[in-house]
Amino acid sequence: MIITEFISPPIFIAFLIGLSSSLHCVSMCGSIIGTLSFSLKPEVRANKSQMTAFVLSYNFGRIFSYVLAGLIIGFLESIITAPLGEEHSHRYLQILSSLITIGAGFYIAGWFPNFVYIEKTGSRFWKFIEPYGRKLIPVAHLKQAFLFGMVWGWIPCGLVYTALALAATTGNIYTSMFSMLAFGLGTLPAVFGTGMVSSFISRISNLHTAKQIIGMLLVVIAVISL
Repeated sequence: MIITEFISPPIFIAFLIGLSSSLHCVSMCGSIIGTLSFSLKPEVRANKSQMTAFVLSYNFGRIFSYVLAGLIIGFLESIITAPLGEEHSHRYLQILSSLITIGAGFYIAGWFPNFVYIEKTGSRFWKFIEPYGRKLIPVAHLKQAFLFGMVWGWIPCGLVYTALALAATTGNIYTSMFSMLAFGLGTLPAVFGTGMVSSFISRISNLHTAKQIIGMLLVVIAVISL
């Protein structure tokens, strides 16, 4: 059953949104991970295995926050849909999620810049939690890196909210969590570090045609889901 849930369409779409956000947000997330890595001790930065462990800890913390957000949104969805009836309320959420995904697709393609304003919905919460992240810098050990990654996971991002909107339509808390896990895994190539894969995605992210293709693919998937 868990395997079936993990390969369900919402989870695949969430993973695709994660890859799309990698192309779009590589500069922002890359600068964050670069700053954090540079704050480590020189002997840690000089040791490739230790450096990899810290970068993994950052990202595991960030993805953990995505999964936690999926748990919260799945729980809220179950409460909200109860009075309206599962079938009708679930359909309304699907329509809303598809519209948001279409907006995200046009945003990635460069045709809907105003989509960025959706990020303002999480600004107040970020102002509350961001000071805790500052207290964790400079990062001295792996636990601290994981905790900072957890804070980083709540930074306002329209594409994260798109993934959450999709997770809210799954009708199952576990699938909602798996969807956000898939989204987080999709973002890994761009923010893992400065290796070959990240360099490749950095080059691809500068190709306007690649962004348009990914964006329109999201739009097509959203329309089909409708």
